[in-house]
Amino acid sequence: MTRNKSKYEIFREKIKIVLYGTNTILGRMFDLVLLGLILLSVLLVMLDTVEGINHKYHSQLLIFEWIITVFFTIEYLLRIISIQKPIKYIFSFYGIIDVLAILPMYLSIFFPATSVLTIVRVLRFFRLFKILHIPQISHQSFQLKEALEASKEKILVFIYFVMISAVIIGAMMYVVEGKESGFTSIPVGIYWSIVTLTTVGYGDISPATPLGQFLASLVMIMGYGIIAVPTGIVTAEFAKSSLRNNSVSTKKTCAKCQSQVHFDNAKYCYQCGTELPNK
Repeated sequence: MTRNKSKYEIFREKIKIVLYGTNTILGRMFDLVLLGLILLSVLLVMLDTVEGINHKYHSQLLIFEWIITVFFTIEYLLRIISIQKPIKYIFSFYGIIDVLAILPMYLSIFFPATSVLTIVRVLRFFRLFKILHIPQISHQSFQLKEALEASKEKILVFIYFVMISAVIIGAMMYVVEGKESGFTSIPVGIYWSIVTLTTVGYGDISPATPLGQFLASLVMIMGYGIIAVPTGIVTAEFAKSSLRNNSVSTKKTCAKCQSQVHFDNAKYCYQCGTELPNK
């Protein structure tokens, strides 16, 4: 004997269809409205930093910003109550971004300057990839994620090496150049070495002695290698990922959510977990 669903359970199911149903009409309409509000919110934050506009329309911009914040807050709470495992969403990538999108405005009640941090709402545009649901984009984003995960240990080791090099170079420049050339301390020398290694070169501090200029030349040459190494690491892993997943099947369509992006050997839908047909 089947149990009749309560009004609350029916409400949760309807909300879930709207919030998570990217393949439904209501779901897509909501996603488009959401993207529009995100874009509007980011524009409002940017306009509020323009002195003339801020002076004349600050109150109106603030009201609109609070309306959007309340909408995002309600959306966040509804996402939590509409799924079976709220913790999974709260600590997911999108869940963290969603809460970061609303926190600055509430913090601005106590710390007014934090309201400008609402610009982080631009991160919510990552949802565009889920909304578009284009096979090629989904496949490439998966490969990029896989490549970054595979190369993170190598990149961490490389960053560790760069940090040690920056400390040593900064200390050497402090000894060689001294306060007369602007290297007033080792931390200042480290700052200069990082700026030079990354080929930024602000020019606020520069060596004046022949030995210091010689060391600076070596650091500049090293900088080109430092830029190339992490790029090469990620590119190599991306190429390996492409070889492992050299084809995407669009023949397997999920009967439940109608998703069509699946790898050839996929057995379950990546979107909802439903078992896929054999062919």
